[in-house]
Amino acid sequence: MARGLTVRAIETAKIASARREVPDGLLTGLYLVVQPTGKRAWCVRYRHNGRSRKLTIGPWPAVDLSAARNLGAKALRAAAEGRDPATEKKQARAMRADGIEAVASRFIELHCRRANRPRTAEETARLLKLHVLPRWRGRLVGEITRRDVLEILDLVVEAGTPIAANRTLSAVRKMFNWCVARDIITVSPCAGVKPPTPERSRDRVLTDSELRLVWQAAGAIGYPFGSAVELLILTGQRRDEVAKMEWSEVDLNARLWILPRGRVKNNQQHEVPLSDAAVAVLGEFPRIGTRFAFTTTGECASNGYSKNKRRLDALLPPDMPPWRLHDLRRTVASGMARLGINLPVIEKVLNHSSGSFAGIVGVYQRHSFAEEKRVALNVWGRFVGGLVSEVPPTKVVALRG
Repeated sequence: MARGLTVRAIETAKIASARREVPDGLLTGLYLVVQPTGKRAWCVRYRHNGRSRKLTIGPWPAVDLSAARNLGAKALRAAAEGRDPATEKKQARAMRADGIEAVASRFIELHCRRANRPRTAEETARLLKLHVLPRWRGRLVGEITRRDVLEILDLVVEAGTPIAANRTLSAVRKMFNWCVARDIITVSPCAGVKPPTPERSRDRVLTDSELRLVWQAAGAIGYPFGSAVELLILTGQRRDEVAKMEWSEVDLNARLWILPRGRVKNNQQHEVPLSDAAVAVLGEFPRIGTRFAFTTTGECASNGYSKNKRRLDALLPPDMPPWRLHDLRRTVASGMARLGINLPVIEKVLNHSSGSFAGIVGVYQRHSFAEEKRVALNVWGRFVGGLVSEVPPTKVVALRG
């Protein structure tokens, strides 16, 4: 007759360098798990739909031998009825107020969507849903440890996206800090966790010849991505601000593009005067639908930045140093400075709230710089127009080959 585990056998179970499972001879399927650290817990193994499954019952001695057998027997009866007790446990925990899914949902709705710009809220939600929730699904927020956070970050780095790991840590840290503030947990598991990837500020500025080649390559690609690149060069605005431009924001007669506060980084409405060159680019757009300026469906703004950037790079000389779309914004600022435009005007064009307008200056300085911005962008537009017209199209085509 098979002998079951005893309290003494549990207490004296051998600790090895690897995780061990000690079966209970009395209840088939019940195991005592002995970790290398000496910690012990109960689990049940069973089959569901032909696949082996495991249900963790709880730690010993919080769950004693008698309770482990009772809970194990219930789980095995559920499996015999065709149910999956492990999945049922995860679902039940997820529905709890302190389940990670429920907490993340409340964090996004009650904090991110109220306190952050829409774009920031969307990005935080995306990072949590992509990298975090699939790994922690079914767990309680109070169970998450620093090691769990580090494992998530390691996986993101190993996937080849090290900077995304930093952004994921930022999103997770914000969520747990919110949990501490709401008294859901007492200590954040992100405390003491450092960003896994060092970052340094970029200083890439395209030369005039490089800017000319990028403009010509953008013209070869055409609408929508190529046209968006041209507008990035002419306005100096951020990538998503240009790519998600809506026709309701643009007044071609007044030569003005008004970005609503929900679409800009500093959450303040931003007016961008349109130069003759920018108006010319916008005037060449096909009207697909009535909402978005850059779209192929009329239903949503175009995306696919990485794929289209590769198409653009393929038309550039192979020895041209690597560059990013955001470098165009820095190039515009540097180019305007070379043309003699004052720094405060450049910062207003770029909609910077730091620099000349940081702190107390930003509170009391209410001059809109509307006319100065218009003059600056017209000067820059004429410069770009003269720059790109210096190279005949035939020469650019030769460079592409």
